[in-house]
Amino acid sequence: MNVRSLKRRLVVLFAVTACVLPQIATAQSANISGSLVLYTSQPDKDVKGTVAEFNKKYPNVKVEVFRSGTTEVLNKMRTEFTAGAPQPDLVLLADSVTMEVLKRDQRLMPMKNADVSGIPAQFYDKDRFYIGTKVITSGIVVNTKAKFKPSSWKDLLNPDLKNQISMPSPLYSGAAAISVGAWTDAKAQLGGWGYIDGLKTNGAIAVRGNGAVLQQVANGEKSVGVLVDFMALNAKAKGSPVEFIIPKEGLTFVTEPVAILKTAKNVSAAEAFVNYLLSAEGQTFSTTLGYVPILKGVKSPDGYPSADQMKFMSIDTGKILDDVETNKKRFGDLFGG
Repeated sequence: MNVRSLKRRLVVLFAVTACVLPQIATAQSANISGSLVLYTSQPDKDVKGTVAEFNKKYPNVKVEVFRSGTTEVLNKMRTEFTAGAPQPDLVLLADSVTMEVLKRDQRLMPMKNADVSGIPAQFYDKDRFYIGTKVITSGIVVNTKAKFKPSSWKDLLNPDLKNQISMPSPLYSGAAAISVGAWTDAKAQLGGWGYIDGLKTNGAIAVRGNGAVLQQVANGEKSVGVLVDFMALNAKAKGSPVEFIIPKEGLTFVTEPVAILKTAKNVSAAEAFVNYLLSAEGQTFSTTLGYVPILKGVKSPDGYPSADQMKFMSIDTGKILDDVETNKKRFGDLFGG
């Protein structure tokens, strides 16, 4: 066979392949159908957008959503477990500690078909019972007119910030519970519970959620606060007088993990949804919602650092789970419920 003939055959082969592969992908998508029940704590706008994007690839899957706060979602599931009638196929919740509860209760299915290539190991369970879908960090938000601008968690103990600190309560915020767990575990860096006692002594207040923290710092009622990154960065992009600071000790973080229940009725659709969330396409869509992607190679939203540029505090999910109720009680006793 001469070179010209070989080239002609290769051109034909590539053309046929280019036509066949999309048809195969379409056929595979068409084979995945039925009802898929998702329980989530995602904001309503985010989950509607995510489902719409998923349905572009899997139009024959009808996604039914129950959306509420993580605590309420978990309570609803517990009621269903007790009744022997769990409804969700998969759950997409705020933090890994909640997922660790479900894992320990043997409610989850290991996701062996999930593609975690390109995802750092710190963002998913080693047994793949739950896998993070994005990085949502908590750091320090500061009003641009503040006289003292902290650069570390320890700086929140500075007398210049007396009565000028707002933070979300771990009694209401999963991200805040992670932060408290990380702070108390960081005995060498922060002094454990002594650090939180110091925040109280310095006049810090605990509010119900991150939104209240942002409002107080943005309007100048407080100089600084503990806040999730996207709220601060989105507010700054819209002209709010705030800056987001990555503390020297590192950020605390949640990964909004996804998991499939072992009682799932539509496993194939649930696996397709998980793999969409973890794919480059799904990760890129999450950036349009203002989140930092976990998949290497996907660019963060404008104005955001990439995950590999961030410094994180050490987070031991199992230990945080073991201590979470004790930490919440002690925090509540100190700051009020």
